Amino acid sequence: QVQLVESGGGLVQPGGSLRLSCAASGRILTINRMGWFRQAPGKQRELVAIITNGGSTDYADSVEGRFTISRNNAKNTVYLEMNSLKPEDTGVYYCNTNGFMREGANVGQFDSWGQGTQVTVSS
Repeated sequence: QVQLVESGGGLVQPGGSLRLSCAASGRILTINRMGWFRQAPGKQRELVAIITNGGSTDYADSVEGRFTISRNNAKNTVYLEMNSLKPEDTGVYYCNTNGFMREGANVGQFDSWGQGTQVTVSS
């Protein structure tokens, strides 16, 4: 299996910034897409930002221009730089990655989720 460990969440005032990190570990061969999702209380989980192994990015309209996703392929890590935070950005942020991994002598696919990290934007 591939494990994801997230860090960087917390409490911040409106207009502030936070940086989330997510490190993948395990019998990884290649990682394709890496992304961040979030879930606010009483709402469905939604896509925040994704980045491909080629570096192409896509963002939710609500965070475009304020959030930046990046990755370090050598460290199997994805980051989310969040600026100009708003109360509506509050929620649990989840990291998600997919790709290929070793399964004994074979190669298998994985699609893994992190445990989530809480982001609260409040004065």
